[in-house]
Order: sequence, then C-alpha cells, then structure tokens
Amino acid sequence: MDRSNGYEGIAPEFLARRGRGRSTGVGVNEVRKWARALPPGAAVIDLGCGPGFPVTEVLVVEGLNVFGVDAAPSFVEAFRRNLPNTPVVCEAVQDSKFFDRTFDGVLAWGLIFLLSAEDQQRLIQRFADILAPDGRLLFTSTAEPQVWSDAMTGLESRSLGAPEYRRLLSEAGFSSTDEYEDVGQNHYFDAKKGSVSISPRRP
Repeated sequence: MDRSNGYEGIAPEFLARRGRGRSTGVGVNEVRKWARALPPGAAVIDLGCGPGFPVTEVLVVEGLNVFGVDAAPSFVEAFRRNLPNTPVVCEAVQDSKFFDRTFDGVLAWGLIFLLSAEDQQRLIQRFADILAPDGRLLFTSTAEPQVWSDAMTGLESRSLGAPEYRRLLSEAGFSSTDEYEDVGQNHYFDAKKGSVSISPRRP
C-alpha cells in the first residue's frame, strides 16, 4: 500500500513545480501569522511536510523548533537537502510515532483530506494526544463536505466538511480560535487544545 497517497509516484513533477520556492506561495502568509502567535522557540511538528519549501521553511525562519514527517521518500530526501538542520522522518501519519514527544504546535497543511474518513477521525485525536496543554493546531481542508480527485495524483480526496471537523475537534478537547481562507481558497481550521467547546459557525 502506498502510504504517500500517490505523491511518491509524482515526486519528480512535484519537486520541479513546487519544491524549490522559498517563503513564497499560497499559504505562506497564513502559516507565518500562525507561527508568530506561538511562543519563541516553540516545538512544532509539520505533518506532510513535503520537501520543506515553502511552508516548513517559514516555521524555521520564525525561530521555531521544527520537526517534519512525510511518507514520500523522495520528499524526505529533498527536505534533508533543503533544511539539513531540521529533523525529519519518513513515516505515514497513520503510523508515525511523532518523535515520541509532545509539541506546542501541529501543522497539517494540505494533508488531512488525502486520508480516509476513518483515518482523519483518528488523526484529529492524535493531534490532541501529541499537543501540550494550550497547544495550537492548524490544518486545511474544504469547508464543504465533498469528494474529488487530487489534481496531481488523480487519487480520491475527501473533506468531511467544517461542521464535522468542528465536532471532531470539540470531542478531542479543542476549542476553535478561527477559521479563514487564503487566496487559493484553502480553508483553515485554527484550534487550541483546551476545554472550551467549539461554537457552531457557518462555513
């Protein structure tokens, strides 16, 4: 089974098109703003980190203590070239040990909707498990529940939709801090680990 969700197979194309840009592109501003809300030197894990550009690099530039996880061996190899001082492991998020530690922040940009509904549900609970008290989570999906073919791999992607993500976050012990979209129409779920219930909002 391909735990990279098809991305190892298209790694050369991906790296040629999107793997070399530094601190530019869709999502960079949103991730930078999120990173700056964390304490200086906070430990952050980037799940589905790819080759490290552009998103992981933003975390590093902001002075955070960053760890990467990706299931595509070619991406992990490129990550080690691009960010040689940043720890990274080649593991699927469904199986990862997440460095056997807790973190102040968890980032999952462009990842969760690649997984099955069951794996998404389990992963949201794992987010809570690896976050320290008051830790922050940022992930992207679409606000509407839908199924589509990934533009690069052609494999099925699935969003559970904002209401279901809010419910899962609340059950896992998160409080919602914000939802917003970037210029690429990626919908962000920005949540804090805590006991406050998520207030229902329209997508």
